[in-house]
Amino acid sequence: MTKWIARCVLFAVFMLGVGYLSSAPAYRHLGSNESLIRLSISHTGQLVGDCRDRSAAELSKLSRNMRAAQVCPRERSPVTIEVEFDGKPLYREVLPASGLSHDGASSVYRRFTTPAGEHRITVRLNDSVRVKGFNYQRSEVVQLHRAQVLVIDFNHEQGGVIIK
Repeated sequence: MTKWIARCVLFAVFMLGVGYLSSAPAYRHLGSNESLIRLSISHTGQLVGDCRDRSAAELSKLSRNMRAAQVCPRERSPVTIEVEFDGKPLYREVLPASGLSHDGASSVYRRFTTPAGEHRITVRLNDSVRVKGFNYQRSEVVQLHRAQVLVIDFNHEQGGVIIK
């Protein structure tokens, strides 16, 4: 009987501990006057080289199922990303293409805690080794409220860099 009482007491203490830790101490995701910028981009860079036509001699040496008229490189360009916050550099990185043949997407996910208020955000992206500078750019003045989350993304079909 004493074993059952001891087990019940220990179980009650454990339950009280779990109950306390589920509500306290209070967790604050951000400070009282802070907001968050999330940079979340996964983009496949452009091909490193141009496709070329195979000659008739090259095609004749290949088996029938391998006779594609053009041959294209698999390797993709690294993606260069720059983010400026109020004219000062916040993030810059050259992201290599993923995969064994460097033919996959380049990905980045970063979080930046910033003060709330009005700020100018400039994002530049280059996805081609054949282009000097940046082939996508977006600059916006945003009003960040307390505990607001701003997302920076990239979508080629929607015009490039997205700030929302």
